[in-house]
Amino acid sequence: MKKTRNTQAKSEILSLLNDSDKALSHHMIQEKVGALCNRVTIYRVLERLEEEGLVHKFVNVDGVVNYAKCHGCKEGGHLHNHVHFNCRKCHQVTCIENSVPQIKMPPQFIIEDYNFVISGICPNCQ
Repeated sequence: MKKTRNTQAKSEILSLLNDSDKALSHHMIQEKVGALCNRVTIYRVLERLEEEGLVHKFVNVDGVVNYAKCHGCKEGGHLHNHVHFNCRKCHQVTCIENSVPQIKMPPQFIIEDYNFVISGICPNCQ
């Protein structure tokens, strides 16, 4: 197991993601951490947190990469077979953990990962 550094930037970004019930984009994270670190450091921290199984990333319907806290993942292995809900009004993205789509693929295909993003209106915007 490789040794990882716990920096102030890493601690702050992890705290932001753990405290949020919504997925956050790199831009949102950068706005929240302010002058603590630059955009490249944020990308590196997010990559490290993903490798450690603490956050997962997915591409939203608008092509923006979003990050959310993991539930039950381990270093080097993610299991995120759930739906991401994108609100068309407030643009917030929520992981819907209790909604797991069933996929049937032909036997010659091996599924390694998938990403479901559903768009609509969230309860707060209705």
